[in-house]
Amino acid sequence: MTIKVGLLGLGTVGTGVVRIVEGHQEDLQRQTGLAISIEKILVKDVDKPRSVMIDSGKLTMNPADIIGNPDIDVVVEVMGGIEPAKGYILEAISHGKHIVTANKDLMALHGQEIMAKAAVKGCDVFYEASVAGGIPIIRTLIDGFSSDRITKIMGIVNGTTNYILTKMSKEGAAYGDVLKEAQQLGYAEANPTSDVEGLDAARKMTILATLGFRTNVSLSDVSVKGISQVTKEDIAYGKQLGYEVKLLGIAESLNDQISVSVQPTMVKRSHPLASVNGVFNAVYVYGESVGETMFYGPGAGELPTATSIVSDLVAVVKNHRLGVNGRTAAIAYKEKKLKTDEQIASKFYLLLHVADKAGVLAKITQVFAENEVSLESVNQQPNPVNPMAEIIIITHLANYAAMKQVLKIFEQLDVVQQIKSVYRVEG
Repeated sequence: MTIKVGLLGLGTVGTGVVRIVEGHQEDLQRQTGLAISIEKILVKDVDKPRSVMIDSGKLTMNPADIIGNPDIDVVVEVMGGIEPAKGYILEAISHGKHIVTANKDLMALHGQEIMAKAAVKGCDVFYEASVAGGIPIIRTLIDGFSSDRITKIMGIVNGTTNYILTKMSKEGAAYGDVLKEAQQLGYAEANPTSDVEGLDAARKMTILATLGFRTNVSLSDVSVKGISQVTKEDIAYGKQLGYEVKLLGIAESLNDQISVSVQPTMVKRSHPLASVNGVFNAVYVYGESVGETMFYGPGAGELPTATSIVSDLVAVVKNHRLGVNGRTAAIAYKEKKLKTDEQIASKFYLLLHVADKAGVLAKITQVFAENEVSLESVNQQPNPVNPMAEIIIITHLANYAAMKQVLKIFEQLDVVQQIKSVYRVEG
């Protein structure tokens, strides 16, 4: 028997899927006991030159040739975007077809709707490739941690921003210069907003938090701040204090109350995430029983992402042989309870530009004391190009509500010229 696959899209990742399925036929058949064949591929232009050899008879510009085709068992969606991908997937499920997708935007915004319909129709929906490319983090959260209770997920899940911050750290370059270089190399889009403002990472953290905490996290629940305001001074000062700046997605759960954020973070250099450089991704997971674990690897690219897709395809075929398709979905079953600012705590890094005169430091430390924020370290940095004094502060654990009040007071304090930077501290 042959499992027949319809492929929606033949871009970089779709091409990788074809390469792996066609090139690993013997391995796939030995793993699943069945042959896997890509029968139809939806493309925009059947005559376009391609880097992989494909029978032209398999190409189509009509989605119905896949979605409504009774011979197709599994639909693999690698088009990206919300529509028409969402409509195609829901229609394919209504025809009883199993789904494998790499679409993080779709699963972050509409994943629960898709999963619910698939459960009714007895269809599998797998989306390992939607987060962190070739790292098998989704399957790990669903299966590997099924006997544990996850308390924290912390990850570098966007390769573009990690590349930019790595270059800024290693070369002392400015953000704008590195962004231009990343665009020239193809690591960043012409419009990089989704990456550099943290939106891409936020969608991925929505998926990871939903799976890790078994509750339906929405994109609107994620607090998001990107890297566009990170300066080379921030990175240099951080390095002096033993930190690297990383764009981290952070999801935490305590007593079933959760918080999810994406933000530039000072990561202690001794922490494994601090050494994740370039376009690589890593996800750090804390379990009550297992303790701390980290998953590291390429976060994008033709073959790493395609590997995750074909892995999902293998899972669908194995479920088919066992007769359990549609029974392995990870459905969110816990009530969503979001933490308040009083319940979210971390250390903080602050860079303040202040008047260079006696008594300023006393006024600043008094504000912290009055709001019950204790300080771990206070450093004044000489800066020959800045006539104001630069004060770097690392706090002990403080809740967000207290820190917001501190910052509000600083904005009104005559001796504070500018709150230059505020970052969370981890590790």
